[in-house]
Amino acid sequence: MSGTELSGLAGKVAVVTGAGRMRSIGRPIALDLAAAGCNIVLTGTGRAVEHYPEDEKEAGWRDISSVADEVRQTGAQALALVSDVSDPDSVDQLVKDTLAKFGRVDFVVNNAGAARGSDRVPVVDLAIEDWHKVMNVNLNGTFYMSRAFGRALVDQGEGGAIVNISSIAGKMLPPNTAAYAASKAGIQALSACMAREMGRYDVRVNTICPGIIDTYRMDDIGRGEAWENMLKMIPLGRPGTGEDIAHMVTFLCSDQGAWITGQAYNVDGGTVVQH
Repeated sequence: MSGTELSGLAGKVAVVTGAGRMRSIGRPIALDLAAAGCNIVLTGTGRAVEHYPEDEKEAGWRDISSVADEVRQTGAQALALVSDVSDPDSVDQLVKDTLAKFGRVDFVVNNAGAARGSDRVPVVDLAIEDWHKVMNVNLNGTFYMSRAFGRALVDQGEGGAIVNISSIAGKMLPPNTAAYAASKAGIQALSACMAREMGRYDVRVNTICPGIIDTYRMDDIGRGEAWENMLKMIPLGRPGTGEDIAHMVTFLCSDQGAWITGQAYNVDGGTVVQH
């Protein structure tokens, strides 16, 4: 039996936030959608070069500009914009810039997220500012993006898809991750509510919950004993890659995912098994 190539993607416009890192989830998402025929709007925070990881510095990495160049190499068009998802005015401007460039939007991938940091402590020790930082980027940013681009999709009247990148932490709810886990659980609730509201407009809203993904976000724990112990939790025996998440995103945006909405899919090598 032969497989079926994904359809319904050629000539569409996809917005991918948090797409500027070299070792990431956002970059593969942008490239996979581009390879499938989408034109891409990709955003980053405009971080300073001194904050790049060493491998990005050595590679001469240019954040979203480098990813935009890779998108264009697939034959797709790319628009790279510095945008802060935690600022609703910046998000509104992103909608305007997207429509000004391409005249339409079809898919929105809310991938931008707060980096691991000083929020990884017990609740009683969690600084208020750390709580707000995580919530403002992860949950509020997803809300601002979904609200603004959701309006554009409704006005356009041709359906579409919103895919929100959450985490299995929003289901496992581990200790010392209260801000992060709560923000991700909130994304799952936001997505499910919105899916029920947007179905009448043929707009699908789904969530992907990645497990342990080998990206720059894991660099603070290294790749030694602690890393190996984490990998033991994964039945398939390896960490995920950005491409593992990207393939699921592309499927959910395609015609083949056209009857899927309101779901929160674990893409985690079997770490969280649900029935």
